[in-house]
Amino acid sequence: MSLLNVGSGALMANQIALQTIGNNIANANTLGYSRQGVTMKDNTGQNMGSGYIGNGVSVATILRNYSDLLSRQSTTAGSVQAADVARASSLAKLQEVFAGGESGLGASVNDMLNAFSAVVNAPSDTTARNVVLTRMSELSSRFKSASASLDEQDYSNKQQVQNDVTLVNSLAGQIAALNNQISRSVATGHTPNDLLDKRDQLVRDINQYVQTTQIEGGDGSLNLFVGGSQALVLGANASQLSVSESAQFPGSGQLSLYFSQPGGEPVELTSRMIGGGEIAGLLKFNNEDLVEGRNLLGRMAQVISTSLNAQQRLGLTLDGKAGNPLFSQITEMPGYTKNPNITASVSFVDTKSTANPKPVLDGSAYVASDYQVIFGDNGAVNLVRMSDGLTRSFADVDALAAETVDGLQFNVSPGGAKNDSILFKPFSTAADKMQALVLSPKDLAVSNAVSASINADNGGSLQLGGLKVTGAGIPDATSAGVKIDFAVDPATSVITYTTNTGATGTYVSGQPIKIDGWEITLTGTPHAGDSVTVANSLSPGLGDAWTRDAGNASAFLELRDAKVFDGGTSLSDGFSTLIAQVGTRTQSAKLAADLSGTIARNLEADRTSVSGVNLDEEAAKLLQYQQAYQASAKMLQIAQSIFDSLIATVAR
Repeated sequence: MSLLNVGSGALMANQIALQTIGNNIANANTLGYSRQGVTMKDNTGQNMGSGYIGNGVSVATILRNYSDLLSRQSTTAGSVQAADVARASSLAKLQEVFAGGESGLGASVNDMLNAFSAVVNAPSDTTARNVVLTRMSELSSRFKSASASLDEQDYSNKQQVQNDVTLVNSLAGQIAALNNQISRSVATGHTPNDLLDKRDQLVRDINQYVQTTQIEGGDGSLNLFVGGSQALVLGANASQLSVSESAQFPGSGQLSLYFSQPGGEPVELTSRMIGGGEIAGLLKFNNEDLVEGRNLLGRMAQVISTSLNAQQRLGLTLDGKAGNPLFSQITEMPGYTKNPNITASVSFVDTKSTANPKPVLDGSAYVASDYQVIFGDNGAVNLVRMSDGLTRSFADVDALAAETVDGLQFNVSPGGAKNDSILFKPFSTAADKMQALVLSPKDLAVSNAVSASINADNGGSLQLGGLKVTGAGIPDATSAGVKIDFAVDPATSVITYTTNTGATGTYVSGQPIKIDGWEITLTGTPHAGDSVTVANSLSPGLGDAWTRDAGNASAFLELRDAKVFDGGTSLSDGFSTLIAQVGTRTQSAKLAADLSGTIARNLEADRTSVSGVNLDEEAAKLLQYQQAYQASAKMLQIAQSIFDSLIATVAR
């Protein structure tokens, strides 16, 4: 009988081994499956007096090949990769909005400015003027279209985050349910391998959306934490995540992830607190990358509007009137804060000429950035430029309002408590609000508001090189104008000038003479007593000569080379700089995604080398246990034969 017991036990053990190997082969391509192996133990031998006789073999348990360290490393690396890939993918779409070529914003800006060249040659030609107005309308339409594309991407991004949060909540519920099943199974003394594999795969899945920290419970459950310490799954209970606008800056469009535990207050989680996962990447894109894209686009729209509107105001229309703004533009934006007792706004101010009755905004001072005001002790405030972290400190909100920062004025009501903060987004809607306002060609102010005449009795070689208005203070139309008289020092040959308004200076050929709100450039060498007179173009004695003057059109052309972006980039090159900034950010994100992807793939390969199914190895084991099974069956056959012989002998 002992031989029969040994044979039947071996047959059963080898059959289980074959079944386990078959299960491995069947699940070789099953996602998350860990290779299983049979652990056998020898049965305790029986003391027969002459020694212990073996009682065969039995199956101790079925173990899965699993490395907790490699699994955690692979899961974390996959979470980081998911965040980097999501952000890089979104930035690639953002970069498409700022594409170059003939259909890009940069080409539209240059086409508009270059259209003034035809007006310079024919200032009264309505066709040339209409071309300029058409180019302006195209430019504003492209800005609006680009802004709409950013709005669409913002909407899609928020929808994706919402969908991801829904998936996370569903996966968390499934993990909690599996925890319950696994705890009951572990209580029987054996590990439910398939349930553990399923749970591990769900953990890997949930980390694709939000990075978690895993801590094992003593009953076989697995607890998941997000944001460092928030329990998303605790035993058989799952909490919920949600996404909505930041509670700190309501109305600003900033997104935050919120952790909600049953019966508890929602906890706000920033993208930095989340760590990895697609949600973290999308939040970083929404709150940082998309914000920079909007600011760059809005700053460009605001600078172009500011520069062209300023120049338009300095010229004369065909009706002899000062020009009205060419483009609509924002002048003030609200501040965003959770403190209902604080009112705040940011406005664009004149930083070039506060005495000008028609203020001209200084677009060259603008920085493509959001700003944050943070209250400190005793009413003091810090103003933080968020693009580079530059911080300026002020004694109170009145001191803040009294100073112009980057062409902006920040107006904040008192009463903020310590650590209260206000977010300002001065350029966020500038591109969308840009619209061409001048529709009639006669309203394009391309004529100079001042006119110059060189005295016909001059003996020198003076010639007019340029004349343009720069601000307020041009001669009145009722006056005879400003007469510039030249004198020559016989000893040094130095040429000086004086005016009938009291201005004096040294004359250098080709260098502008700047007086009040205009400047004149003369070339050649005057003789002593030579003079030039600058008068208002609307002076009665000049008739309608202004209609044939294109001085302000030439000034519009000169704007192409005006250094208006970040103190060194010209208006015509501004879009190229914008493309470069977005492209640099996109390339950096792509490199980060490639690097994290390589690390994730290597760690996943290490994990699967331990847990994955090798079909060649399983095939070899299949033959091994097949032979053992056949040998066990032969053992039973021999035992049966012996038993039959014994029965036959006893029967006699």
